[in-house]
Amino acid sequence: MILIDTGLGDKQDERFFSHYFLHGEATLMSSLAKAGYTPESVTDVLLTHFHFDHVGGAVKKEADGTLSPAFPKAKYWTTLRHYEWAYTPNARERASFLKENFVPLLDAKVLHFIPEQDGHQWDQHIRIRLSYGHTESMMLPQIKVNEDVTLVYAADLIPSAHHVGLPYIMGYDIRPLVTLEEKTAFLRDVAEKGYYLFLEHDKDTECISVKLDAKGRPEVDRKLSLAEVLG
Repeated sequence: MILIDTGLGDKQDERFFSHYFLHGEATLMSSLAKAGYTPESVTDVLLTHFHFDHVGGAVKKEADGTLSPAFPKAKYWTTLRHYEWAYTPNARERASFLKENFVPLLDAKVLHFIPEQDGHQWDQHIRIRLSYGHTESMMLPQIKVNEDVTLVYAADLIPSAHHVGLPYIMGYDIRPLVTLEEKTAFLRDVAEKGYYLFLEHDKDTECISVKLDAKGRPEVDRKLSLAEVLG
């Protein structure tokens, strides 16, 4: 089983979590269990980027305080450029890159690097698109579900349905004008090819399709559940 991103995890203390408003009581592990999977079921973990809200659950804290991969049989995937970027962070992102979330993966020899090539064919069904506006070398897995359905995991390029409008860019982005250029090309491609987007940060909407208006500007076409997209 392939997992994309791992959420906040539970390693940090109460003070850390008090800064964030979490929606619901579900955890990654409880959600996997509900779907019939165990941590040992996961063979690969694609980490779109190393901001703590995407990679925190990749590493777990054992009873003795040591850190180990949360998915013991999995290979974890990033790009070398992003690992190096996160390991020596800029002042803007330093608080988002917590080394305890990803260095233990390298130490355990389970972290692997995808070529720095936009559109890299990672396996038979998944291509890796790359983005550089939100952070350096963020991965956007593009999944060919079947001949009719392609789903793109939009990560933090399009974090919610509200961010489809071109001017709407997160304050976290390190290069907002690059994000604007990337969004313009990305959403036009998605609309023209009829791809679906999975939204990682939208608590109300799992997936959307996108269309272009009369002036060629992207807008939300349909809001759907993942189950509806997968049929």
